Amino acid sequence: MSEFLDNLPVYREAIWQTFYIVSISLFVGGLLGLVLGMLLYGTRPGNLLSNRPVFVGLNIAVNVVRPVPFVIFITAIQPLMLHTIGTTIGTNAVTFALSLSAAFAISRIVEQNLLTVDPGVVEAARAAGARPIGILVTVLIPEALGPLILGYTFIFIAIVDMSAQAGLFGGGGLGDFAITYGSQRYNWPVVYLTVATIVVIVQAGQFLGNWLARRALRR
Repeated sequence: MSEFLDNLPVYREAIWQTFYIVSISLFVGGLLGLVLGMLLYGTRPGNLLSNRPVFVGLNIAVNVVRPVPFVIFITAIQPLMLHTIGTTIGTNAVTFALSLSAAFAISRIVEQNLLTVDPGVVEAARAAGARPIGILVTVLIPEALGPLILGYTFIFIAIVDMSAQAGLFGGGGLGDFAITYGSQRYNWPVVYLTVATIVVIVQAGQFLGNWLARRALRR
């Protein structure tokens, strides 16, 4: 019991690090992914901003990055991280890599959900004189909002999952706490506490995402 209490400050710090990594990665990756997804949809041949070379380039980039496991991805972009943020280890390095990885995953979710919007809605907006960018932002996004929220919820859970690997690169977090203070010391209550904490975070995120999606779909 005393050992568990001794680890409480580290446990609280691990929770904070996980929330920091996940929230920043979801925010930055979410914005970048939204822009990339709208470009993928808009530049698709025959769409609002039809541009085959741009679409093909973006499509290839997304297809290349998306399937790469996070540990390999963060290793591969270390030169980029060193050039942009000045480090390849630590919480900020992990957050940077997660933001990029999330952006490519989200971009495909955004594109696929925009493709499900009734083309008649787009034609009506065009007939009313709306500009292509305006249609993307004020017509298509609101129409696809419910499914988009569910897609972002899925990415949130994936980011929580990937953040558990942050300790491999000095990023801390709950995964690192479970390994360092749990399994390596055969302190299984610490491992189970960490698992329970991650489950609570994921369940809370899923509940909030489902609630927001239901509200959006009832509009």
